[in-house]
Amino acid sequence: MTKRERVIQALRHQNTDIVPYNMDCTEQALDQLKAYTGMEDPLKEYGCHLHYVQYWNYPTELADKPEHFKDGFGVTWNRSGADKDIGLSDITIDEPEIELYPTPEFPEARIRAEVEELIATKGDRFTFAGVGFSMFERLWSYCGMENALVWMITDEEFVDELLDKILEHNLKVIDIYNEYDLDAIYFGDDWGQQKGLIMGPNHWRRFIKPRMAKMYEHAKKNGKFVIQHSCGDCAEILEDLVEIGLDCYQTFQPEIYDVTEVKARVGDKLAFWGGISTQQALPYVTAEEVPQVADAIKNMAYGNGGYIWAPTHAIEFDVPPANLVALLEHFQNQVPQQ
Repeated sequence: MTKRERVIQALRHQNTDIVPYNMDCTEQALDQLKAYTGMEDPLKEYGCHLHYVQYWNYPTELADKPEHFKDGFGVTWNRSGADKDIGLSDITIDEPEIELYPTPEFPEARIRAEVEELIATKGDRFTFAGVGFSMFERLWSYCGMENALVWMITDEEFVDELLDKILEHNLKVIDIYNEYDLDAIYFGDDWGQQKGLIMGPNHWRRFIKPRMAKMYEHAKKNGKFVIQHSCGDCAEILEDLVEIGLDCYQTFQPEIYDVTEVKARVGDKLAFWGGISTQQALPYVTAEEVPQVADAIKNMAYGNGGYIWAPTHAIEFDVPPANLVALLEHFQNQVPQQ
C-alpha cells in the first residue's frame, strides 16, 4: 500500500495496514532537525505521508525596518521576536470602510510554479495545496483582532463586504488548484481558543460558515478531499463542518478534546489529523517517553480508520530534536495491524 493509498483509505473511514503519519515543523524547528540528523529532508526520509504547499502571498523584508515584512496583501509582520513565523505589526484597515481594502496581488505564475514543483516531487505521498489565513485570520490580519470582533457586532455590512473580498480572492486560488492532479485542498484558519471559539459559534455561523461552505464546494468540484486546519476548541461546530462538506479536521489538541467523546460523535463522518500534544508533552518529555505520549492518541484510528497520526501542530523551536527523531522512528517502526 502506498502512502497516498493509505491516507485515502483512512479518510474514507477504512482501516489501514499501519496508521498513516505525518509531522510538520516551523522553519526554526526544521533547521534544528536537519542539523541534528544531518539529513537534507528528514521528514521525507522518515516516511511522512503528506506532501503539500500553502499559499501565503509571501512577504518581503522592509529595507528600512529589519525583521519586518510586508506581504502581497498589504499587511506588515514583525518577526523580530522568538517566534519567527508570525507577529502582526501594523493595522492596515483601521476604520470599517471598504475603500481601505488593499486589493492584493495575485501571483498566478508563482502559485502554478509551486504546485508544479509539488507534483513533480510527490513520490507516493498524499499531495495537496492549501490556502493559509483563509477567512477569519485574513480578516483580523487586516483589521486587528479587536476591531474584527467588535465590527462583527457594530458593522456587519462592512465585515460582510470585506469577507466577500477575501472569498473572491481565495476562489481564484482554488480555481488554479483545480486544474492540477491534487488529492485535496487544505484551508488554514484559526477559530478556536483554549476553550470555545474566539468569535463564538453564532458569529462563526453568521460570517464564517457560509463562506467556508462556498470554498469547500468549489474545492470538491472534481472529487478532491477538503482538509481544514484550526487551532483551539472547535467542538461546538464539528457537526457544522461535516454539514458543509469537510473531510478531515486538523489540529486535534488532546488538552481540549475528549477523544473518546469526539470519536463517538463524529468519527464516522469526519477524519482527524493530529492529536500528539505540542503544547504540554513534546517540549517537556524525554525522548524515551515520546512513544508513550504518541500512543495515547493512536486509538483514534481503530474501528473505522479516520485518523492521521501526527503532532497537533507544526513543531515549534522549543521541542528538542531528539524527541522529534524518537517520534519519527516510532511512526516508522509500527507493527502492521492484524
